[in-house]
Amino acid sequence: MLNACIVETSLYLAKFADHSRIAIALHNQPAWVVLDIAALQLNLPQVPLPAFFSDTQLQHAIDDAGVTVLITDQPARYDTLLADRVTHKTAIHIADTELTEYQLNIVATPLAANTAKITYTSGTTGAPKGVCLSEYSMLQVAQAIQAAVALNADDQHLCVLPLSTLLENVAGVYASLLAGASIHIYPAEQVGFAGVQFDVKKLFSALALSQASTVILIPELLSALIRFCETEASHAYGTALSQLRFVAVGGAHVSSALLYRAHALGLPVYEGYGLSESASVVTLNTPAAERIGSVGKPLPHIAMCVADDNEILVKGANFIGYTHAPANLEGGGWMPTGDIGYCDADGFWFLQGRKKNMFITSFGRNVSPEWIELELRHLPGIEQACVFGEAKPWNVAIITLSQTLLSSSILDNTTLAGSIAALNEQLPDYARIGQWLISHAPFSVENGQLTPNGRLKRDVIWQTYQSTIEALYAEKEHA
Repeated sequence: MLNACIVETSLYLAKFADHSRIAIALHNQPAWVVLDIAALQLNLPQVPLPAFFSDTQLQHAIDDAGVTVLITDQPARYDTLLADRVTHKTAIHIADTELTEYQLNIVATPLAANTAKITYTSGTTGAPKGVCLSEYSMLQVAQAIQAAVALNADDQHLCVLPLSTLLENVAGVYASLLAGASIHIYPAEQVGFAGVQFDVKKLFSALALSQASTVILIPELLSALIRFCETEASHAYGTALSQLRFVAVGGAHVSSALLYRAHALGLPVYEGYGLSESASVVTLNTPAAERIGSVGKPLPHIAMCVADDNEILVKGANFIGYTHAPANLEGGGWMPTGDIGYCDADGFWFLQGRKKNMFITSFGRNVSPEWIELELRHLPGIEQACVFGEAKPWNVAIITLSQTLLSSSILDNTTLAGSIAALNEQLPDYARIGQWLISHAPFSVENGQLTPNGRLKRDVIWQTYQSTIEALYAEKEHA
């Protein structure tokens, strides 16, 4: 049935194949995959548009990529967003679903040759870059994932992340289809994305219903699932999730403590690392080669090294370029990742933070806040952490405590202070926590303090706590 739908859709889209760009603006449903593959078959560059983007971000992506055709299941939103730029609007049917097609009065600006997909990451601004990828690069990654995870026709993959995210698109859908596996695509509400709060009970139910053997999660969803299995589903998760054999987690730093908790439950969780510019996954832990705390070993087509400043450089499955700029490759085809890290003697890679997030203390020491935050999250009771210290003699941490421990009154300030003091003894002086604050609320997408893939939005967190942090420094200065 899938093949028939793809053929039918390819025939329909063929009229747009010359000098067009097609945007797919659908919630998770089979029609998304059908449109995606049909566009690939026609060499029709496509632009996945995430529903979680703001209107400003969507408008930027549409203009930046030169979208001439947009297909959506959200006509009310796009009627307003596209306004007078629509030259033709019609209802169409793809995979037994009624969708709305807009033809737009937008110039399709030149693209690099062989651009099959233009993917936009959420980032922290309203104007993310469009990353141009070839079909070859995406299939390189998908084939490597298929081999690394030993995907086969008996596997059942549950799509939890939006299909518009490259990770789910390439490592989830493409890799599974190459293996002949089954893919389960449920509405976002059915896997837990309902309203402002994530409903982990629905994720658990969806995993059980689909008998999923593979799934991709971001750290926040993994954390919610682990808490649920430890508490409410403590007597049922083993049976309900018995088919689950590979849970990939990535998109942001993952606490080693969280991974150990997953393993204690018998959940087969493996951390990886990837970049849009590398067509998604770059490194991955697997049952055959795992080291908790690392992001795994490079996929076979990937080469990695570090620059003099410890920035990780990658080569293999590199992007073609950005929509209006060439690929920023260095000599020999090495691509700067913006991440700092190292490789151990056994070939496992470890991330230490984003190069751009590094700050310099008043003593002139470079500090990667992600490293300290990861160490803080290893401590009992600490769920999230954000560290500041630019041009200051010591660092301040904003900490979110585990709601489970808070409600059980196991954790108090004395215990927490002792844990942080013990951690400080293991850290160099420039990385130690001088003062810490309990956050008003968890960092989340809803309050603007997390990106959709779980990264801290440091500028927003700083604005929220700036006056309190500055008061702490002032108090110490006058003490």
